[in-house]
Amino acid sequence: MRTWFQPEESDDFEAAKDLLVRRCLVWADEHGRQADGLLLETAVDSRHQSLDGRLAYWDRAQIRRFLLRWVPYYVTAPREVLATAPGTLRTYLHYLDATGLRDPRGATLPDAESAIDEAAAEFETALDDPTRQGLATFWGRTALDHGYDLTVPGAFERFKRDLDNGRISFDQDVLDAIMQARLAGTVLDEERAPAQPPISLPPADELAGAAERSRVVRHLAALADWLGKDGRPLTKAGNLSLADARELAALLGTGEDELKVRTSADLPHLSLLLAWARQARVTRVSKGRLLRVAKAAPLLRDPAALWQRAFDVLPELGGMVTTPVATWRPVFLLAEVFPEVLPDLLNTLYGMADVPVPRLAETVWLSCQGYFLIEEDRADLWRAELERDLLRAFQALADLGAVELRSGPADPLYSSDLDLENQLLPPDAVARLRARLAEPDLTLATLTPLGHRAVRDRLLAEGRDAPLIGELAAAPAPEFLGTLAQHYPLEAAAQELAAWLSRPGHDVDALLQAVTSCPFRVRAAAMLTVSAELLPDVRALLPTLRHDPALGPAVLNHLVERNELGPDTLDPHEHLLLGAENFLMLLETAGPETVAEQVRAIAGKEAPELLEAVLSSGHPDEAGLAELRALVAEPLRARSARHPLRLAPTTAPGARGRRTKRKR
Repeated sequence: MRTWFQPEESDDFEAAKDLLVRRCLVWADEHGRQADGLLLETAVDSRHQSLDGRLAYWDRAQIRRFLLRWVPYYVTAPREVLATAPGTLRTYLHYLDATGLRDPRGATLPDAESAIDEAAAEFETALDDPTRQGLATFWGRTALDHGYDLTVPGAFERFKRDLDNGRISFDQDVLDAIMQARLAGTVLDEERAPAQPPISLPPADELAGAAERSRVVRHLAALADWLGKDGRPLTKAGNLSLADARELAALLGTGEDELKVRTSADLPHLSLLLAWARQARVTRVSKGRLLRVAKAAPLLRDPAALWQRAFDVLPELGGMVTTPVATWRPVFLLAEVFPEVLPDLLNTLYGMADVPVPRLAETVWLSCQGYFLIEEDRADLWRAELERDLLRAFQALADLGAVELRSGPADPLYSSDLDLENQLLPPDAVARLRARLAEPDLTLATLTPLGHRAVRDRLLAEGRDAPLIGELAAAPAPEFLGTLAQHYPLEAAAQELAAWLSRPGHDVDALLQAVTSCPFRVRAAAMLTVSAELLPDVRALLPTLRHDPALGPAVLNHLVERNELGPDTLDPHEHLLLGAENFLMLLETAGPETVAEQVRAIAGKEAPELLEAVLSSGHPDEAGLAELRALVAEPLRARSARHPLRLAPTTAPGARGRRTKRKR
């Protein structure tokens, strides 16, 4: 049972959704809980069609998104059905928790309950808010209000005909509000963001120490002290006097106190620092003086908080970062798109090491061409200027302590994709990169731990998946192992597993028990695989567990797939258990129709007998066997009964060439 799919894996996702909804409805009925199939499907769809796509990850933001935005926008159903949405979501989250499917990085069950209660108080208002409705939902609800059941064939055509003929009344004001909201771009379908690799971070005290050592943080604090209580006067142009600027530059050690310039605005490092301080609300201008902000005193005493503030406001400083002093250029490409480009650049660096800046520059250049009309004869000039501006931006990030820069050759990794057929870069960019990446002395950029933490915090705030090594250490074994198998590459999974096993009560037996208790065969197989790949103790145990009544089928499947057991070494009962395991996995991943086709392809007219043998195999998955019986075996047997074997008409022996007389 996978709980994450790429957008293009539509068939696999639909099969998983059907399975989730089917099992959840049964569980809800057994536990006396409220559940509606349509709303359960909608809940699964809402998580699939999101930035991260994690079906089993729910936090407060996702709960509010589903109840207060998704249901009002997409769901067409009678009001009494819509009213069950909070209760249905509550049931679904309890089901995920009970079956070990819940992503432990999301809200705990009590926190989720609280978030549902908060959203439920606003739910009725959200349903009636026209700005939250979709156009299709509006017309669907209008049809329902007038008695049209759109699930009946031809009902939609009759409704449309009556609407066109003016026999259907509707609220024009609500429709107008919906159209205005559409024009404003209130679209809920989110483009799937690339998954980020798991990262490690040092302890909080080390990060705080790194923030205190940041050049920008030290300079911001020193600037505030230098201004003092009364501040410093500004010229009519709004700049520090040249004398004050030289004094401050000497104090900070920028090396600009001896430069021959006409005004302080021509000192690039100092100009950027002053702009940074104002944007961070550390300083302000009042009555011709530059003053420190009194309310910023606590911030200035907390280097970690000051660092974060400086990082957060950096996208707004594009002009000063890329071109801190007046130049001949009439257009500053990077400055114009800096707020959009900087987060993408940092995302590209996330989890990577020594990324060549020229490689990033080509991507940014391609992006800029979507914003600006660039004359072909000046393209080389502007591209070179863009790369120089990008280097200035990375230097500002290095001064902040978010990026580490060094010089050296590029890793072959960064040119390995240039030969791909589906290359996004144009041929001229590919040719330039081949030459540039072969140079021995390039500027290479890597996010520091501080930079990684800041980017990760932003990714999480956006709803992205950004795993952190160690964050699963306290998770229950089923949730831990399922998340590890699905979202962590092997090296990161080994680190996460080591952190988990360091906790009291976390051992190999707990992991195997998690596999045993998993109610989904595909998920159990993935959990067993990751355990065996990472732990020699588990690998050594598996041959002894092939006859275990609970784990045996999963172990047999694992050993046979890896050629550690040959088919000829299995006894008849093991063959039957292995067949049951494979049919149950196929039922989960592809649905009952595919299983029926597979059984018929294998056994032909004896398909019902084969399924009966599988159902009597003693496989431990009782829920899966019940589904296999109800969804595959019984329909197949019924079909065989309706269509008994018929002999194809043929010529009787000895009758070749003879004509048969027919009566009219």
